[in-house]
Amino acid sequence: MKIISEQQVHASLNFDKVIDALRVGFSKPAGTPTRQVFELSDSEENHDAFAVLPAWNEDVIGVKSFTYFPSNAEHGYKSLYSKIMLFDRLHGEPLALVDGTSVTLWRTAAVSALASQYLSRQDSAHLVYFGSGNLSRYMIEAHMSVRDIKKVTIIARNTDKSESLRTLLAEKYSDVEFLLGESNQATISSADIISCGTGAHNPLFDGNWLSDGVHIDLIGNHHRQFRECDSVSVVRSKVFVDSRKNVLNEAGELLIPIAEGVFSEEQIIAELSEMHQLKTVRAKTDITLFKSVGTALSDLLTAYLVYKTQL
Repeated sequence: MKIISEQQVHASLNFDKVIDALRVGFSKPAGTPTRQVFELSDSEENHDAFAVLPAWNEDVIGVKSFTYFPSNAEHGYKSLYSKIMLFDRLHGEPLALVDGTSVTLWRTAAVSALASQYLSRQDSAHLVYFGSGNLSRYMIEAHMSVRDIKKVTIIARNTDKSESLRTLLAEKYSDVEFLLGESNQATISSADIISCGTGAHNPLFDGNWLSDGVHIDLIGNHHRQFRECDSVSVVRSKVFVDSRKNVLNEAGELLIPIAEGVFSEEQIIAELSEMHQLKTVRAKTDITLFKSVGTALSDLLTAYLVYKTQL
Protein backbone atom coordinates (compact mmCIF):
# COMPACT_ATOMS: atom_id res chain seq x y z
CA MET A 1 0.00 0.00 0.00
CA LYS A 2 1.33 3.41 -0.99
CA ILE A 3 1.58 6.30 1.47
CA ILE A 4 1.11 9.54 -0.49
CA SER A 5 2.19 12.78 1.15
CA GLU A 6 0.94 16.35 0.86
CA GLN A 7 3.94 17.25 -1.31
CA GLN A 8 3.22 14.34 -3.67
CA VAL A 9 -0.42 15.40 -3.99
CA HIS A 10 0.52 18.94 -5.00
CA ALA A 11 3.15 17.66 -7.45
CA SER A 12 0.58 15.39 -9.10
CA LEU A 13 -2.19 17.88 -9.80
CA ASN A 14 -3.19 20.87 -11.88
CA PHE A 15 -6.68 22.26 -12.37
CA ASP A 16 -7.10 21.08 -15.95
CA LYS A 17 -6.47 17.48 -14.84
CA VAL A 18 -8.64 17.65 -11.73
CA ILE A 19 -11.61 19.40 -13.37
CA ASP A 20 -11.54 16.92 -16.24
CA ALA A 21 -11.43 13.97 -13.83
CA LEU A 22 -14.38 15.39 -11.90
CA ARG A 23 -16.38 16.07 -15.05
CA VAL A 24 -15.98 12.49 -16.22
CA GLY A 25 -16.36 10.93 -12.77
CA PHE A 26 -19.53 12.80 -11.86
CA SER A 27 -21.16 11.73 -15.13
CA LYS A 28 -20.81 8.02 -14.27
CA PRO A 29 -22.59 5.80 -11.71
CA ALA A 30 -21.13 5.90 -8.21
CA GLY A 31 -22.01 5.00 -4.64
CA THR A 32 -22.25 8.13 -2.49
CA PRO A 33 -23.86 7.57 0.93
CA THR A 34 -24.69 10.65 2.97
CA ARG A 35 -21.56 11.95 4.60
CA GLN A 36 -21.51 11.73 8.37
CA VAL A 37 -20.50 14.85 10.32
CA PHE A 38 -20.33 14.54 14.08
CA GLU A 39 -20.32 17.61 16.32
CA LEU A 40 -17.91 16.90 19.16
CA SER A 41 -19.37 19.40 21.62
CA ASP A 42 -22.84 20.52 22.70
CA SER A 43 -21.60 24.06 23.29
CA GLU A 44 -22.79 26.73 20.85
CA GLU A 45 -19.33 28.28 21.12
CA ASN A 46 -17.49 25.10 20.10
CA HIS A 47 -17.75 23.79 16.52
CA ASP A 48 -15.15 20.98 16.68
CA ALA A 49 -16.22 18.17 14.38
CA PHE A 50 -15.25 14.77 12.96
CA ALA A 51 -16.50 13.58 9.56
CA VAL A 52 -16.49 10.39 7.51
CA LEU A 53 -17.12 10.43 3.74
CA PRO A 54 -17.38 7.06 1.88
CA ALA A 55 -17.73 6.61 -1.89
CA TRP A 56 -17.02 4.11 -4.65
CA ASN A 57 -17.21 3.73 -8.42
CA GLU A 58 -16.29 1.03 -10.95
CA ASP A 59 -12.56 1.49 -10.27
CA VAL A 60 -12.01 2.24 -6.62
CA ILE A 61 -13.50 2.43 -3.12
CA GLY A 62 -12.55 5.24 -0.78
CA VAL A 63 -13.26 6.83 2.55
CA LYS A 64 -12.11 10.23 3.75
CA SER A 65 -11.94 11.00 7.44
CA PHE A 66 -11.24 14.47 8.75
CA THR A 67 -11.22 16.52 11.92
CA TYR A 68 -12.18 20.19 12.00
CA PHE A 69 -11.13 22.26 15.00
CA PRO A 70 -11.66 25.94 14.01
CA SER A 71 -9.82 27.36 17.05
CA ASN A 72 -6.69 25.25 16.53
CA ALA A 73 -4.64 28.17 15.22
CA GLU A 74 -4.67 29.67 18.71
CA HIS A 75 -2.78 26.58 19.90
CA GLY A 76 -0.35 26.17 17.01
CA TYR A 77 -2.22 23.45 15.13
CA LYS A 78 -3.97 23.31 11.77
CA SER A 79 -7.75 23.65 11.81
CA LEU A 80 -8.24 20.61 9.57
CA TYR A 81 -6.53 17.22 9.36
CA SER A 82 -7.59 14.61 6.83
CA LYS A 83 -6.66 11.24 5.31
CA ILE A 84 -8.18 9.27 2.42
CA MET A 85 -8.01 5.47 2.21
CA LEU A 86 -8.30 3.90 -1.26
CA PHE A 87 -9.20 0.27 -1.98
CA ASP A 88 -9.29 -1.66 -5.25
CA ARG A 89 -12.91 -2.04 -6.42
CA LEU A 90 -12.44 -5.56 -7.85
CA HIS A 91 -10.96 -7.32 -4.82
CA GLY A 92 -11.03 -4.75 -2.01
CA GLU A 93 -7.24 -4.66 -1.68
CA PRO A 94 -5.90 -1.53 0.08
CA LEU A 95 -4.15 0.69 -2.47
CA ALA A 96 -3.10 3.89 -0.75
CA LEU A 97 -3.35 6.26 2.18
CA VAL A 98 -3.47 9.76 0.67
CA ASP A 99 -3.08 13.09 2.41
CA GLY A 100 -6.64 14.37 2.49
CA THR A 101 -6.00 17.98 3.46
CA SER A 102 -4.21 18.78 0.21
CA VAL A 103 -6.71 16.75 -1.84
CA THR A 104 -9.52 18.77 -0.23
CA LEU A 105 -7.95 22.05 -1.37
CA TRP A 106 -7.76 20.89 -4.97
CA ARG A 107 -11.11 19.13 -5.21
CA THR A 108 -13.07 21.89 -3.46
CA ALA A 109 -11.77 24.52 -5.84
CA ALA A 110 -12.13 22.25 -8.87
CA VAL A 111 -15.76 21.43 -8.01
CA SER A 112 -16.57 25.15 -7.94
CA ALA A 113 -14.75 25.67 -11.23
CA LEU A 114 -16.59 22.75 -12.86
CA ALA A 115 -19.91 24.17 -11.66
CA SER A 116 -18.87 27.56 -13.04
CA GLN A 117 -18.19 25.97 -16.43
CA TYR A 118 -21.76 24.70 -16.42
CA LEU A 119 -23.43 27.76 -14.91
CA SER A 120 -21.52 31.06 -15.25
CA ARG A 121 -21.56 33.24 -18.34
CA GLN A 122 -18.72 32.44 -20.73
CA ASP A 123 -17.81 36.13 -20.91
CA SER A 124 -17.44 36.45 -17.12
CA ALA A 125 -14.52 38.79 -16.46
CA HIS A 126 -14.84 40.10 -12.86
CA LEU A 127 -14.49 37.68 -9.97
CA VAL A 128 -15.30 38.83 -6.45
CA TYR A 129 -13.85 36.46 -3.85
CA PHE A 130 -14.69 36.52 -0.14
CA GLY A 131 -11.98 35.02 2.07
CA SER A 132 -8.22 34.92 2.64
CA GLY A 133 -7.65 31.48 4.17
CA ASN A 134 -5.65 28.52 2.88
CA LEU A 135 -8.27 27.69 0.27
CA SER A 136 -8.42 31.17 -1.24
CA ARG A 137 -5.58 30.90 -3.74
CA TYR A 138 -6.91 27.57 -4.99
CA MET A 139 -10.43 28.93 -5.39
CA ILE A 140 -9.34 32.01 -7.30
CA GLU A 141 -6.97 30.10 -9.58
CA ALA A 142 -9.59 27.42 -10.25
CA HIS A 143 -12.16 30.01 -11.33
CA MET A 144 -9.52 31.70 -13.48
CA SER A 145 -8.73 28.38 -15.16
CA VAL A 146 -12.25 28.09 -16.66
CA ARG A 147 -13.11 31.74 -17.40
CA ASP A 148 -11.07 34.59 -18.87
CA ILE A 149 -11.03 36.61 -15.67
CA LYS A 150 -9.56 40.10 -16.06
CA LYS A 151 -10.23 41.48 -12.58
CA VAL A 152 -10.33 39.88 -9.13
CA THR A 153 -11.60 41.75 -6.07
CA ILE A 154 -10.66 40.11 -2.77
CA ILE A 155 -12.81 40.90 0.27
CA ALA A 156 -11.61 39.67 3.66
CA ARG A 157 -11.44 40.74 7.29
CA ASN A 158 -7.75 39.91 7.68
CA THR A 159 -5.98 42.70 5.79
CA ASP A 160 -2.49 41.19 6.16
CA LYS A 161 -3.53 37.83 4.72
CA SER A 162 -5.59 39.38 1.95
CA GLU A 163 -2.72 41.68 0.95
CA SER A 164 -0.32 38.71 0.89
CA LEU A 165 -2.80 36.81 -1.27
CA ARG A 166 -3.22 39.76 -3.62
CA THR A 167 0.56 40.19 -3.97
CA LEU A 168 1.11 36.47 -4.61
CA LEU A 169 -1.52 36.34 -7.34
CA ALA A 170 -0.49 39.63 -8.94
CA GLU A 171 3.07 38.37 -9.32
CA LYS A 172 1.88 35.15 -10.96
CA TYR A 173 -0.79 36.67 -13.23
CA SER A 174 0.54 39.97 -14.52
CA ASP A 175 -2.32 40.42 -17.02
CA VAL A 176 -5.03 40.29 -14.32
CA GLU A 177 -5.95 43.18 -12.00
CA PHE A 178 -6.09 42.13 -8.33
CA LEU A 179 -7.72 44.50 -5.84
CA LEU A 180 -8.70 44.53 -2.19
CA GLY A 181 -12.30 45.65 -1.80
CA GLU A 182 -15.31 45.91 0.46
CA SER A 183 -18.74 44.35 0.34
CA ASN A 184 -20.86 47.18 -0.99
CA GLN A 185 -23.37 47.70 -3.76
CA ALA A 186 -20.84 49.01 -6.26
CA THR A 187 -18.55 45.99 -5.92
CA ILE A 188 -21.24 43.32 -5.77
CA SER A 189 -23.27 44.75 -8.67
CA SER A 190 -20.16 44.78 -10.88
CA ALA A 191 -19.34 41.10 -10.29
CA ASP A 192 -19.78 38.40 -12.92
CA ILE A 193 -18.87 35.65 -10.44
CA ILE A 194 -19.05 35.86 -6.64
CA SER A 195 -17.24 33.09 -4.77
CA CYS A 196 -17.43 32.79 -0.99
CA GLY A 197 -15.07 30.66 1.08
CA THR A 198 -15.38 32.04 4.59
CA GLY A 199 -16.34 31.05 8.10
CA ALA A 200 -18.99 33.77 8.17
CA HIS A 201 -22.09 33.19 10.29
CA ASN A 202 -24.16 35.85 8.51
CA PRO A 203 -24.71 36.86 4.86
CA LEU A 204 -21.75 38.55 3.22
CA PHE A 205 -23.73 40.78 0.85
CA ASP A 206 -27.24 42.04 0.15
CA GLY A 207 -29.02 39.97 -2.49
CA ASN A 208 -30.68 43.11 -3.82
CA TRP A 209 -27.23 44.26 -5.01
CA LEU A 210 -26.84 41.37 -7.45
CA SER A 211 -26.86 42.19 -11.14
CA ASP A 212 -28.61 40.01 -13.70
CA GLY A 213 -26.33 37.30 -15.08
CA VAL A 214 -24.11 36.87 -12.03
CA HIS A 215 -23.03 33.42 -10.83
CA ILE A 216 -22.75 32.81 -7.06
CA ASP A 217 -20.48 30.11 -5.65
CA LEU A 218 -20.84 29.25 -1.93
CA ILE A 219 -18.41 26.81 -0.30
CA GLY A 220 -17.51 28.14 3.15
CA ASN A 221 -20.41 27.24 5.42
CA HIS A 222 -21.28 23.75 6.69
CA HIS A 223 -23.75 24.64 9.45
CA ARG A 224 -27.55 24.61 9.38
CA GLN A 225 -27.87 27.84 11.39
CA PHE A 226 -25.32 29.92 9.43
CA ARG A 227 -25.09 31.14 5.84
CA GLU A 228 -22.87 33.12 3.45
CA CYS A 229 -25.78 34.57 1.44
CA ASP A 230 -29.23 35.89 2.32
CA SER A 231 -32.64 34.57 1.33
CA VAL A 232 -33.03 37.29 -1.31
CA SER A 233 -30.04 35.88 -3.19
CA VAL A 234 -31.54 32.38 -3.12
CA VAL A 235 -34.99 33.51 -4.21
CA ARG A 236 -33.53 35.49 -7.13
CA SER A 237 -31.40 32.56 -8.31
CA LYS A 238 -31.60 29.33 -10.21
CA VAL A 239 -30.17 27.03 -7.55
CA PHE A 240 -27.77 24.10 -8.01
CA VAL A 241 -25.85 22.01 -5.44
CA ASP A 242 -23.00 19.54 -5.30
CA SER A 243 -25.18 17.02 -3.42
CA ARG A 244 -28.84 17.43 -2.51
CA LYS A 245 -28.70 15.15 0.52
CA ASN A 246 -25.55 16.74 1.95
CA VAL A 247 -26.61 20.33 1.33
CA LEU A 248 -30.11 19.77 2.70
CA ASN A 249 -28.57 18.17 5.78
CA GLU A 250 -26.03 20.89 6.52
CA ALA A 251 -26.33 24.20 4.67
CA GLY A 252 -28.13 27.17 6.18
CA GLU A 253 -27.98 28.96 2.82
CA LEU A 254 -30.90 26.79 1.69
CA LEU A 255 -32.29 25.45 4.97
CA ILE A 256 -33.03 28.92 6.35
CA PRO A 257 -35.02 30.09 3.27
CA ILE A 258 -36.85 26.74 3.34
CA ALA A 259 -37.76 27.33 7.00
CA GLU A 260 -38.91 30.84 6.08
CA GLY A 261 -41.20 29.41 3.41
CA VAL A 262 -39.61 31.38 0.55
CA PHE A 263 -37.80 28.42 -1.05
CA SER A 264 -38.34 24.67 -1.33
CA GLU A 265 -36.01 21.77 -1.98
CA GLU A 266 -37.99 21.00 -5.15
CA GLN A 267 -36.64 24.25 -6.59
CA ILE A 268 -33.10 22.87 -6.66
CA ILE A 269 -32.59 22.35 -10.38
CA ALA A 270 -29.76 19.82 -10.33
CA GLU A 271 -26.83 18.43 -8.39
CA LEU A 272 -23.35 18.10 -9.84
CA SER A 273 -23.83 14.53 -11.10
CA GLU A 274 -26.80 15.72 -13.20
CA MET A 275 -25.33 18.88 -14.70
CA HIS A 276 -23.69 17.15 -17.68
CA GLN A 277 -27.16 16.29 -19.01
CA LEU A 278 -28.88 19.63 -18.44
CA LYS A 279 -31.03 20.54 -21.44
CA THR A 280 -31.79 24.15 -20.50
CA VAL A 281 -29.76 26.99 -21.97
CA ARG A 282 -28.57 29.72 -19.62
CA ALA A 283 -30.29 33.03 -20.30
CA LYS A 284 -27.93 35.99 -20.16
CA THR A 285 -29.95 37.55 -17.33
CA ASP A 286 -30.19 34.40 -15.19
CA ILE A 287 -28.67 34.55 -11.71
CA THR A 288 -27.23 31.14 -10.87
CA LEU A 289 -26.24 29.88 -7.44
CA PHE A 290 -24.13 26.82 -6.62
CA LYS A 291 -23.94 25.62 -3.02
CA SER A 292 -21.29 23.08 -2.14
CA VAL A 293 -20.57 21.39 1.19
CA GLY A 294 -18.26 18.69 -0.19
CA THR A 295 -18.84 15.22 -1.54
CA ALA A 296 -17.01 11.97 -1.00
CA LEU A 297 -17.04 11.34 -4.75
CA SER A 298 -14.93 14.43 -5.43
CA ASP A 299 -12.43 13.24 -2.81
CA LEU A 300 -12.41 9.76 -4.32
CA LEU A 301 -11.86 10.98 -7.89
CA THR A 302 -9.10 13.41 -6.96
CA ALA A 303 -7.28 10.99 -4.64
CA TYR A 304 -7.45 8.25 -7.29
CA LEU A 305 -6.04 10.68 -9.87
CA VAL A 306 -3.12 11.31 -7.50
CA TYR A 307 -2.65 7.57 -6.93
CA LYS A 308 -2.51 6.82 -10.68
CA THR A 309 -0.05 9.69 -11.21
CA GLN A 310 2.21 8.32 -8.48
CA LEU A 311 2.33 4.76 -9.85
